[in-house]
Amino acid sequence: MKGTEHFKRTIQMYLEQRAAEDALFAKNYRNPAKNIDDCVTYILNYVQRSGCNGFTDGEIFGQAVHYYDENEIEVGKPIQCHVAVNHVVELTAEEKAEARQNAVRRYQEEELRKLQNRSKPRTATKATAQEVQQPNLFNF
Repeated sequence: MKGTEHFKRTIQMYLEQRAAEDALFAKNYRNPAKNIDDCVTYILNYVQRSGCNGFTDGEIFGQAVHYYDENEIEVGKPIQCHVAVNHVVELTAEEKAEARQNAVRRYQEEELRKLQNRSKPRTATKATAQEVQQPNLFNF
């Protein structure tokens, strides 16, 4: 998953949890004029304007809430960037099943390669042939 997608998912999970706990915020969060993509764009523009490289969770989540709380807010232009997130995202059952299938497939391919390489005959190396012909002190 791309960093920005991971970032978007992290922000969205936080906002959904906050909306479930806070009825006043839930009303703003359900505003049809607002969406998660514009929220992320707003946050990225905020970060770029600040000139800082690192932020606490509270600062970023606070900007996300601010985006939804304000009716008239300038989102800014979309920014092409890579966002690093230090949160663990919980995978859905479908994503876990897909990851498991991929791991099993890779394991099977690796084991098949091992079996195929084991059945190939090994040939003598040139270095071994040269060592046999090289004279030693006892042959003189």
